[in-house]
Amino acid sequence: MMRAGDIPALPRGVRLHYDRVREAWVLLAPERAVTLDAIGHAILSEVDGQRSFGEITRMLADKYDAPSEQIAKDSAGFLSALRDRRFLDVSP
Repeated sequence: MMRAGDIPALPRGVRLHYDRVREAWVLLAPERAVTLDAIGHAILSEVDGQRSFGEITRMLADKYDAPSEQIAKDSAGFLSALRDRRFLDVSP
């Protein structure tokens, strides 16, 4: 699970891309792609390899006027799943 101090980052070769054919945001990796919904795109748009998970969730909570606990819970699950599939690196 993600901790507030963890710093998520897209690994080398993985990038966020708008696919004009699908008319959707996708997360591209070598020979793999994940289509993102609006929530997934919102979360990954804040991942820059510099900000901590806690900072990202606070920014999202402020931006969408949502409870930070719910944002943290949903974001942690999403980012952990991406990490498990090697679409995301996390450093302490």
